[in-house]
Amino acid sequence: MLGKPLNKETNPTERRPTILLVVGPAEHFTQKIVKAGDKDLDGQLDFEEFVHYLQDHEKKLRLVFKSLDKKNDGCIDAQEIVQSLRDLGVKISEQQAERILKSMDKNGTMTIDWNEWRDYHLLHPVENIPEIILYWKHSTIFDVGENLTVPDEFTVEERQTGMWWRHLVAGGGAGAVSRTCTAPLDRLKVLMQVHASRSNNMCIVGGFTQMIREGGTRSLWRGNGINVLKIAPESAIKFMAYEQIKRFIGTDQEVLRIHERLVAGSLAGAIAQSSIYPMEVLKTRMALRKTGQYSGMLHCAKNILTKEGMGAFYKGYIPNMLGIIPYAGIDLAVYETLKNSWLQHYAVNSADPGVFVLLACGTISSTCGQLASYPLALVRTRMQAQASVEGAPQVTMRSLFKHILKTEGAFGLYRGLAPNFMKVIPAVSISYVVYENLKMTLGVQSR
Repeated sequence: MLGKPLNKETNPTERRPTILLVVGPAEHFTQKIVKAGDKDLDGQLDFEEFVHYLQDHEKKLRLVFKSLDKKNDGCIDAQEIVQSLRDLGVKISEQQAERILKSMDKNGTMTIDWNEWRDYHLLHPVENIPEIILYWKHSTIFDVGENLTVPDEFTVEERQTGMWWRHLVAGGGAGAVSRTCTAPLDRLKVLMQVHASRSNNMCIVGGFTQMIREGGTRSLWRGNGINVLKIAPESAIKFMAYEQIKRFIGTDQEVLRIHERLVAGSLAGAIAQSSIYPMEVLKTRMALRKTGQYSGMLHCAKNILTKEGMGAFYKGYIPNMLGIIPYAGIDLAVYETLKNSWLQHYAVNSADPGVFVLLACGTISSTCGQLASYPLALVRTRMQAQASVEGAPQVTMRSLFKHILKTEGAFGLYRGLAPNFMKVIPAVSISYVVYENLKMTLGVQSR
């Protein structure tokens, strides 16, 4: 076993006690304990800091032990470990749970009491659940233009230190940059959703050529201003609603179960979308406008209100709300499946997946979510655009679905899918890079 002194240089007139830690063969545990307990950030650990670390860590271990002890009998068995991890969306076999037990079980009873749990974990500063939350943020980091994902969880430490709002600000800034960079593809998608048909087979190159010919290069960014502006209110409302719904559900756990996250996230998304939906309609109208039609966002809003009334700002509201569940549900399910697979097979000393794994998981889950909800998104966009087309009949969601299937077939429900998918990888990559840089600027420390 390896001993490692963790004392500080002290003033000669002020003798402070030092301590020798015996932490086993894993050298990295010593460094993690120093990092976790070093309050004054001088890279060393004195006796007072170490005692504070032990007390704080024991409180956290007690809370985790109680949450695992489903039978309230003071012991944890294999079935309780399996059930607790299953509640969090992590599936393991009973044999795997027994191997976990054996590593902590001192007396061979195949159960763990509080003393065995504490003694094993006290000098292991990596708490799996908070570390997973820390490294596997999803909706805060990745922005693909649709803010329908389930909000991320934040650790107790992030909440207490106020780091959560810095994450949200960094995520909002990253989304603004990402959406601006991919705005031409987003506008092309909207044009193809509304105007493409069997008789007007708009391709990607032809679409870009048409936009530039009609309004110049600047026209490629039409609708981007309102698309960026709605990030802040939508993210703030969704986060606040999510936190309130969690309290209403009645859980004080650091991590919700998967189905609880889906319910809370979908309801929070519906509340946020309802609040900013007029901005969604404005974004579609601004993206479809011709040169000189509107002088700006306010002129567009005033024109809609005067000619069409307040109800026009909620065109396509129902398919938009219905699209939240398949998007959020499939995105969450795919992301959690990929995350759990990586954690089971590759996580050794840390839950940090690294940039490429995180980007790959975010890209795949977002793509699957969009694919599932795309027909509803297309119908929503066409309904938003209806009144802007002279003489267009006002149709319902159901009749529009029927009309598209009858005249264009099932393929008609996926018009504009190509530019939509083309923007996913650059959007995810740009938002991640900007997020990481803004995080450092705002003083958010990555462990």
